[in-house]
Amino acid sequence: MRVLAISGSLRAASYNTALLRAAAQLAPADTTIELYEGLERLPHYNEDRDGEAAPAEAVRLREEIAAADALVIATPEYNTTMPSQVKGIVDWASRPERQTSALWGKPVLVVGASVTDYGAMWAQDHLRKALGIAGARVLDSELAVSRAHERFDDEGRLVDEATGSRLAELLDELIAACDALARAA
Repeated sequence: MRVLAISGSLRAASYNTALLRAAAQLAPADTTIELYEGLERLPHYNEDRDGEAAPAEAVRLREEIAAADALVIATPEYNTTMPSQVKGIVDWASRPERQTSALWGKPVLVVGASVTDYGAMWAQDHLRKALGIAGARVLDSELAVSRAHERFDDEGRLVDEATGSRLAELLDELIAACDALARAA
């Protein structure tokens, strides 16, 4: 199984990116989690630039999502919502609309980390809603990693056992959702 992991943070020392790296280490042996690189190159959505002349990074994002069996998106929280670059993922990947989009029917796990006591929970909620409206199959389960600076070491390694256990459980749920879709097809 191939899972595409997208960090919504542009920071080099992002806790959200670190969370996805931890997910890659916790994934079962038959599951590959690949980190999407290039979010900073993704332009804001502009319908005038979409279609056959879509920006190269938007095309690559769509292709990466379409080729994956599932997605894990880790979002930071800016002003109690997802940052614009995370919304851009949904906007580009949800076009063309409905069944022809890269997101349509795609199993997605949304997680988030922040240094606050809330663990990006509002951003995750907003992202789940946007993904659901776009036609993705979003898991109801959540992982809001609060006080992230206490859960990762200085090298960005996840050191909190409870967070690691919960992340592994969610990966199992995501894999089960993919298996259920495959059986139903």
